Amino acid sequence: MNDSPILLATSLAAPLEKIWLQHLQAAMPEEKIITLDQVQDASAIEIALIANPPAGALGHFSNLKWIQSLWAGVENLLADKTLPDIPICRLIDPDLSQAMAETVVAAVMGVHRYFDIFKAQQQKKIWAQLPSRSTRDCQVTVLGLGEMGRVSAASLVSLGFVVKGWSRSKKTLKNIETYQGADGLREAVDRADILVNLLPLTDQTKGILSRNLYQYLAPDACLVNLGRGAHLIEADLLEYLDKSRMRHAVLDVFSIEPLPEDHVFWEHPRVTVLPHIAATTNPVSASSVIAKNIRLYRQNGMIPVGCNRSLGY
Repeated sequence: MNDSPILLATSLAAPLEKIWLQHLQAAMPEEKIITLDQVQDASAIEIALIANPPAGALGHFSNLKWIQSLWAGVENLLADKTLPDIPICRLIDPDLSQAMAETVVAAVMGVHRYFDIFKAQQQKKIWAQLPSRSTRDCQVTVLGLGEMGRVSAASLVSLGFVVKGWSRSKKTLKNIETYQGADGLREAVDRADILVNLLPLTDQTKGILSRNLYQYLAPDACLVNLGRGAHLIEADLLEYLDKSRMRHAVLDVFSIEPLPEDHVFWEHPRVTVLPHIAATTNPVSASSVIAKNIRLYRQNGMIPVGCNRSLGY
């Protein structure tokens, strides 16, 4: 067993933290993993595994070499100004990307096949069929072409959709027309029937889902937001939905979570609310990925590629 224990620092409920601890320990039995309340010598800690740790919790670990997030997103961690200036590694787990792709496909197919309209008809006991259209005649634009975005976009292509993608920097993907930067955003979303957001949350992407973007979508377009709640300007979406300039929105993330009981989204006929379940981390597969990273570090000092703090992901 290594002399330097690994710190597990979270703000998870005790039962959930215990589950993570069990899976992580099972994935790397050669390591000693301790929680914040078990630390006796802060200077002995080189690696921290984190999931929304309390603000300032890592500031006094003077010998910390790198941080491994248990989540794909790191924006909350980067907001902690007490954090040491060391590599912060996002979780890149194929199981997580597959889960996101499944949710993207489910949401896109749901609105493509008018399940939102049929649900509204059901509530009124209306039996009325709608003409179907081919996926070949439906343009889906995916915002964000990271690991999850690439897998999701490829899954949509496999179903026959016309898929466009947009990202901060240039990406080349098979059978997907890609755009990049501020200049390419309008062209990417122009006439899109379904807009899917998988962007990381940064200063540049905050509030990107707004009327400035919606105006270029196809009439009767639908929105699928699986990124972050702060990407969405809620008032602009409600305006477009209420004026029937957009047909439906599938929302999995919100600025305040859980979504307050009095929020208009709960009962809005053109909104589907999901409780932030698009791609939840699987402790088993994630622990395997993390164990591989830690073994490489123990063997040759190789730290996984960290996020770019200036970019926010």
